[in-house]
Amino acid sequence: MLTLVCADRVGIVAAVSQFLAERGGFITDSQQYADRDADLFFMRVAFEATDDRMRDTQTLRADFATIGTRFAMDWSLEEARHRPRMLIAVSKGSHCLADLLHRWQAGMLAVDIMGVVSNHPDMRRITEWHGIPYHELPPNGDKAAQEAALLDIFERGRSDYLILARYMQVLSEQMVDRLAGRCVNIHHSFLPGFKGARPYHRAHERGVKLIGATAHFVTADLDEGPIIEQAVERVDHRATPEDLIRIGRDIEAQVLARAVSWIADRRVLRNGGKTVVFR
Repeated sequence: MLTLVCADRVGIVAAVSQFLAERGGFITDSQQYADRDADLFFMRVAFEATDDRMRDTQTLRADFATIGTRFAMDWSLEEARHRPRMLIAVSKGSHCLADLLHRWQAGMLAVDIMGVVSNHPDMRRITEWHGIPYHELPPNGDKAAQEAALLDIFERGRSDYLILARYMQVLSEQMVDRLAGRCVNIHHSFLPGFKGARPYHRAHERGVKLIGATAHFVTADLDEGPIIEQAVERVDHRATPEDLIRIGRDIEAQVLARAVSWIADRRVLRNGGKTVVFR
């Protein structure tokens, strides 16, 4: 699987296709997008090896580096079977965590879950029932100690991504910078929307007709990071705050699962404050 981002210019697709063809690579899926405003080109290519020239990934990377340099690409070449390592953070809400663990155990998510961290003990039972290590962080009130412990767990597990599955703590700017492009959050709203406490009650007070959820990369600007996936559901005047919470939780779980799945398939590429998602 090859993904790349570079300045847009003539010849990129031809160079990639020729490189694979010369080595017996059979392209099974290819998607590309040119952002004419940013003058950037994005590409994702899935291919199969038809002879031994394609079976040594290290040699393939070394060979492709010449093309990468020629076009000044930010590129990655991984075997399709490569599974990103993910650490999940959660507080007390179980819906997103339970959904991810179920999909992972059922073979629906091609990731390795390295553990679950939490600032509460509530999710220990469901986590350990799935055979996943559970790490309870230092008590509330010591945010620096919590983040240091979380980062230590993340790095000791050689995790690729931190997934905030309703982790009700705002990460410090230093933590966000350390995990730039590797931290994903699920937000209880179709952003931009109702921030802060009791969002569904505030939405109910305003008589909203659509509720939703947003999965996005975490940045120093709270809930303003590049959006990966969103979904909404229509409601009407009969919906109570409890109805909105129930519906919203279902949407949150689905949206986060799709975002995690697309990241695992290397379908998500950063584009400044946005993303390109090859579905």
